[in-house]
This record gives sequence, structure tokens and C-alpha cells, in this order.
Amino acid sequence: MDWTGDVAAGDWLRQRIDGDGPTWGTTMHAWVPRGFEAYARIFHPADRDRPVGRPWPPLPYARHHRAWDAFQAESPQIDVERVGWAEVAEAFGTTMHPGAQWHRIVGPQEVEGEDGPRDAAGWRYADPPTGQLPSDLVAAVTQTLLAHTTSPADGFVALWEGWGGLVGHLGYGPSRVLLGAPGDAADPTTDRHASFLATSVRDRFNDVFRKPSWQPGILDDEASRGARLSLPKRDHVLFRGDLTELADPEWPWQAPWRDAAQEGPDGAASALSPSAVSPSLVWPADHAWVMATDVDADSTVVAGSAAAIRAVCADPRLEVREIDEGADLSWSGDGVNR
Repeated sequence: MDWTGDVAAGDWLRQRIDGDGPTWGTTMHAWVPRGFEAYARIFHPADRDRPVGRPWPPLPYARHHRAWDAFQAESPQIDVERVGWAEVAEAFGTTMHPGAQWHRIVGPQEVEGEDGPRDAAGWRYADPPTGQLPSDLVAAVTQTLLAHTTSPADGFVALWEGWGGLVGHLGYGPSRVLLGAPGDAADPTTDRHASFLATSVRDRFNDVFRKPSWQPGILDDEASRGARLSLPKRDHVLFRGDLTELADPEWPWQAPWRDAAQEGPDGAASALSPSAVSPSLVWPADHAWVMATDVDADSTVVAGSAAAIRAVCADPRLEVREIDEGADLSWSGDGVNR
């Protein structure tokens, strides 16, 4: 998979995507091309956690801070697991359906601070990631879709250029940040990220004669300065290559946009999981299907033939529902859970 400046390869997408781009009240065609035989929506899984053998301290934190301080001081064991939307809907007594929206699934709840909604069994829920389909699910979808193209070894991957640290730019200090989903307090990469940001501050007011300099990103300068695939309200860096690479669950190690900070001095993989943002768009050279994930969306949409969509919907590794062309996946689009 290599960077390409041949962004005209994506012109056909622009012709089939609504011109206003992602805005309030738009349909999925703000980022998903029209004109395919069928469509499916893959729901990004969420995470939930709860203490083992005990309840969470009461809320709000400001009123019960002593109980929370004591709880944290004891370092209790916390169960963490991936969970699908249907299971979440069952826990909150709402309805799972193809047009479901996360904030409707968990129901109207007043949540203080950063504490997520909790169900009757004590599970606390984090929002599903926006713009990111977990790497193992990217591989799963690709494995299925490759059987429905005549060009599995020739395709395109587009990444939204706005991911932090992806491309270089003119600036006054390092812009590099770790790509991927945010961690938590138990994740050592979170502390490393926070430490990095704390040391990246630059005082421009006391250095007024300093000129901006080129700040490198993860991608090389050719890709950083090169042409972009411009779609409505979204510009993308484009890559071309063998799509079977994405079908490998270890694809992030091979992705040219992976975070090299997770490699050892000899270029060997570290003990950390590979960090690479999931593609914003994937399509084969024959245009048989498209996998699309908008940066603000908590689900991924696949467009293709009826056979391809049936195969995706039959994959037990995915939480997926077939949806109609023109489906409203906006914030207000869930007309079932009101």
C-alpha cells in the first residue's frame, strides 16, 4: 500500500456523494456514494466496565468525593469488555434497529462530569468510537468483501487528513500525537500521550521573531505536501495497493500511516498493539463496493451488490444491519427510540 497523488481515481465518489457534505440533518450520502444495489451499517462496538464484587461509589462525585477517593485508593479490580449495541439496548430497555442512534439507545440520562451511563447491573458505558472501526473488524469486513470484487489486489484507501500528526505542516512546534482511540488511566500509552502534550507547548508571544518551520508528520513529506482527494467538507490522503493487506488482522503493522513511535530502535514491533487509524474510505479498482467511515460517525457503512451486503450481514464477527439507500443516520435520525 503506497501513497498516490492520482486523486482523480476518486472523482467517481464525488459525483455520487451529496454536495453539502456532512451537516445537520443530512443522510448517509453525505459520505457514502449513492447508486449501489444495497447498503449495510456496521455498528462500532462500545466498551463497558464495572468493579468486581462491589458497586460503583454514588454520584455526583462532588457530593461523594470521599467515597470516590477511598474507592480509587483501594485500586479495585475492574472488569472491562467490548459490547454491541443490541446488548446495550436490552440493558436499557430500548430498541435496537438499523437506524438506531447511541444517545437514544442509552436513553435520556443526566451524567455528571465524564462518568458514562450505567445500567441496572452496574455496567458503565463509554461511547463507541467515532471515525474508527476497530482494526480486527476492518480485517473482518475486508475479508468478506474481497470475494465480491474482480480486483482484490488493486484498490484504494483514503484517510481523512485531519487525524492528529498524520501529515506534516508549517508550525511552531511538534505536532505529532499518537493516533488511534484514546485509552484510560490503566493504559500506559495514555500517560505517555499526556506527557507528550504537556511538553509540546510553545510560547509564541515571547518568541515573536521566530518563523514557522516544517513540522514532520507520520507520513513522509511527499505525501504530506501532495494532492488530496477532496470530497464535500473532507479532504483525504490517498493510497493505492493490494487490499488483501487489510484482510490481515495485523494490517496496522503494515500500514504506511502506522505510528512509528511504537517501533523499537531497529524498526521491530514493540510490545504495544499497533496504532493506525482505520480507513475513511476503501474501494477496489473495479468500484464493486465501498466501505465508508466518516470522522464524526459511530458506524461504518458498506455499499455494494446485494450478494456482498448479504455476506457482510451474515458475518457473526460484526454487529450489522442492512439499511435503505438514503437512510437518515444523523443525530436526530432515530425515530424509534424517542
